[in-house]
Amino acid sequence: MAEHLDPEQAYVYGLIHDIGRRAGVSDLRHIIDGYHYLMDQVFPQAARISMTHSFPLQDVDAGAGVWDCSPEEKALVASYLASVTYDEYDRLLQLCDALALSAGFCLLEKRFVDVVRRRGFNALALQKWEAWLELERSFSQAVGGSIYAHLPGVVHTTFGVSLRM
Repeated sequence: MAEHLDPEQAYVYGLIHDIGRRAGVSDLRHIIDGYHYLMDQVFPQAARISMTHSFPLQDVDAGAGVWDCSPEEKALVASYLASVTYDEYDRLLQLCDALALSAGFCLLEKRFVDVVRRRGFNALALQKWEAWLELERSFSQAVGGSIYAHLPGVVHTTFGVSLRM
């Protein structure tokens, strides 16, 4: 899986996947705002990541948050998700987005609880969790060990303690 990724390209996608938030505070609207902005800048692959990063399931109702956009815009996202086949970059950014809190990297399970506490539990939550856990297993296998070993501060962010070696 990960052997086909260009590290620099993945890094850039990671930096700009939430670029739709440049338009101001929004919820799921940032997906569409980022998509349109990046398409206007003629970066279609980055625009794709903006659109797919919040959906480990290719289902518009799998997004965690409020659809603060028009029904037509939500339909655009639904149509887009149905039209693409996720690639390694989509999957990597979905995983990375799920591994991060504002304070830093954390275990997926901590992030799951964080999102449910803020957004509530919906009918697709367990399926999304399984999808993210499968991504974690796949990328861990690709790197030959736990991905958590590569995430600085994950122990501190997750447990509030620092490891002393």
